[in-house]
This record gives sequence, structure tokens and C-alpha cells, in this order.
Amino acid sequence: MATNSSTNIVELNEVIVAVIPWPEHGHLNQLFHIANFISSHNIPLHFISLTDRNQDLKNRVQNTSKIHFNDLLAPPLTQISEPREDFADEFAFLEFLDKLGEPIYEICVEISKKAKKLVVVFDSLMTDVIKGVYAISNVECYSFHAISAFCMYSTFQQVVGEVEDGVARQVFDEMPEVGDCFGPDIFEFVQKERECNLNCGEFMNSCRELEGEYLDLLVNVRKKPLFALGPFHMLQELPESSGNRDRHECLEFLDEQDFDSVMFVSFGTTTTLSREQVNELALGLERSNHKFIWVIREADKKMETEKCGGKDSNFELPEGFEERVEGRGMVVRNWVPQLEILGHKSTGGFLSHCGWNSCMESVSMGVPIATWPIQVDQPYNAVFVTNVLKIGIPVRSWARREELVTATTIEKAVRTLMGTPEGEEIRQRAIELSNKIKNSVSHGGIAQKERESFISCITK
Repeated sequence: MATNSSTNIVELNEVIVAVIPWPEHGHLNQLFHIANFISSHNIPLHFISLTDRNQDLKNRVQNTSKIHFNDLLAPPLTQISEPREDFADEFAFLEFLDKLGEPIYEICVEISKKAKKLVVVFDSLMTDVIKGVYAISNVECYSFHAISAFCMYSTFQQVVGEVEDGVARQVFDEMPEVGDCFGPDIFEFVQKERECNLNCGEFMNSCRELEGEYLDLLVNVRKKPLFALGPFHMLQELPESSGNRDRHECLEFLDEQDFDSVMFVSFGTTTTLSREQVNELALGLERSNHKFIWVIREADKKMETEKCGGKDSNFELPEGFEERVEGRGMVVRNWVPQLEILGHKSTGGFLSHCGWNSCMESVSMGVPIATWPIQVDQPYNAVFVTNVLKIGIPVRSWARREELVTATTIEKAVRTLMGTPEGEEIRQRAIELSNKIKNSVSHGGIAQKERESFISCITK
């Protein structure tokens, strides 16, 4: 028995990493970037997520051979009114998530038997779900926060009241109320997350060139090592499957345009706009006389269908709009390669809902942002972009979120960002910040050293 025991110890991996994402695609994709980054260091890695999410990743990414996927069964569709990406039936989905705790724990226990140390990397929204893994004797946990350091610190200021005197006081005075953005449950979530915080460290999709001050303040508040590993899309390129390699029509459109002449308009995968608001946006873009690419998501059409009692609402843009803007405006109704669009030389501005992933991509590519926050962390990101970094202009302020944004307001914002000296000054600041970020992720840069420190920390 002693001999067999000794043999088992010798055969154990020094470290195995288990990654547990929040199932919404925006969160999941970020942790998949991290999973690829970790596995590229020849560290055994398990990705634990819903079966359909894992299958989507395997279909979309060409080489996942270094990652072992552990599938979690999805809930019966009868529990969720619609299998939408934004999980609209919140209570049913949260109830289902709670039931994932036991299978996640069992998977982690089995993995832990194969390693001297099991490192669990998880989305902080899964804190309550994965709390059982803390009981595993050889486990270390690291949580991922999908929001900006600025948003997270601002949230702590309002929920907990832990703020350094004199720190960006003029900015904090303009902060929206946290309950208005995240809902009343945010107070309970923050408290639970603090009580359950037995983690060895935390990390974010950010970098010190962008949020150094707020990252340091968070360390003072949280009392945990905090790694800024972003921009995540600059960790390494994910090899897309051959079926997705055809050049997108948006890029061909951009190839024909002048430098910095096109406004990219996109509100993410889950944001919905009313038909009235879509009409105003269309008229504003048309009247601006600037070139644009506008992504209309299925979410907008689905919302209109639901308003019509499940019947086809014949969702349309204003009559004749696409014909009138032909040649200078492009409307896209399916997936687009956002990062490639933002990185194209012809893209000069981004009209955005200010989701943090979109902000990081835009800033890293040197593209200024016209801010139109819709929900959760986006109002904080909008203030950070316009008031702190000064690389954007507001289209809609959070304080006026219930009002219709008129075509005149949209036209003025596009013209300002794309065709005035003020807009050019903003663009130059964005380009300067982009260059700093790119230098930081290069060999010997600040971000590169921080990433090396993270790998060293989880493997020591």
C-alpha cells in the first residue's frame, strides 16, 4: 500500500486549473480568453460550463485540445420563459444556478484528486454557487470581476462607504445611484460576496495604464492581491474555426472608406431599443451625413415581437432609409467582427452602450466613444470614458434615461465626434492611450509583467 501511495503522489499534477464562468456569453468569452492564456503555459485546465455553451466554444474556436470541457446540464426550457441570452426569466435562472452548486463541487472534487493544488478561477457572479469548493483541502480560488475597476470602486463607495478622501470627488458626485443601475439586490450581493471572499486573489479585464489609480484603491479596500490582466483580447489570438474565416462584408465596406471616417454603432448582444428609438437613431445617423456601420441585433426585433403578443411585428427601419444612405451607411442584422471593425483604419468613432468589454476593445484600438449607457455597469463606464479618460462624448446621460433620445441629439453627437476640432482632440487622446496600452502588453511592459506574476502566483 505504501508503494502504491507513493506512486500516486509522484503522478499527481503540481497544479490543475478549473475555470467556472457565468453563463452569459459576454462573461463566458472573457473567461475563455483567460482559460486559453493559462493553458498556453502547459497547465492542465478544465472549463466547467453549460453543455450548449461549451459546444459553442468548441465549434467556434479551432484548437481547444489543451482544454478539457466539463458539461453542466442546462435547465428544462419550461423553467425559463425564453432561452434568451440575457436570461430574462431571472428567478427561474437563478434558481437553476443554485442547483449547479452540487455538480460543480463534485467535478472539482474529482479534479482535485489528480493534483497537489487545484486552482479554481470563477466569475464573481458565481460566488454563491461555487462556495462549496472552498471546503476542498487543496483548493485555491481566484475570482474574476467583469466590470471596470472604476465601476467596482464607485459601487463600493455607495454600498460600503469605503472611499479615500479626495479621490476623484468631482467624478463621484456625478455617479448614478447604484440601486438604479444594478437593482436593489446589489446591496445583498455585495455583502454576500464580501462574506464569502476566501479567495487568494482577484483579477479584472483592465490594465494599469487605464485604471491604475482605481486598481490600487480596490486593493486597499479588498485586502486581496488584484491582477489587471487586460485587455483580454490582447492575451493571445483565439484561432477561429475555418468556417468563420471568410472576410466579413463590414470589413470590405471599411476598406473603401477614408481614414477615421466611419462611425460604428452597436449596443451589444442583449440591449433592446424601442421601435420609436430605433427610428430616431436612423434619422440622426442619416442627417449627420457621416458614414456609419449600424448593427441591429435580433434582441431588438424579438422585443417588438413580444410586444405584439408573439406575432411577427414586421420590425422595419424608416421607409426608404437604407436606400437613402446606400453607399455611406451600412445596416447589419447579424454577427459582426467587432474587434476587427474597431481596429480598422477607417473606423473613427464608436456609438456604444458602454459595456466594459466594448469599452476595453475601443480604447485599446484608439477609437473614441459616443456614450449611450443602458443598464448595470454601463452608466459608470460612460462617466469614466467622458469625465476621467476624456476620450468620449455623451449622447444620453443616465439621469435622462427615461427620455427618448432625439434624432437631433444623435446627429449633433455624431457630427461633434466625427467632424469637429473637439472630436479630433478626443480622438488623439484615445490614440495616445491606445499606444500606452499596446506598449504595456509588449515584452517587458507593465501588463506583460503582471500577467507573468499571475501565472507565477497560481503555480507556486
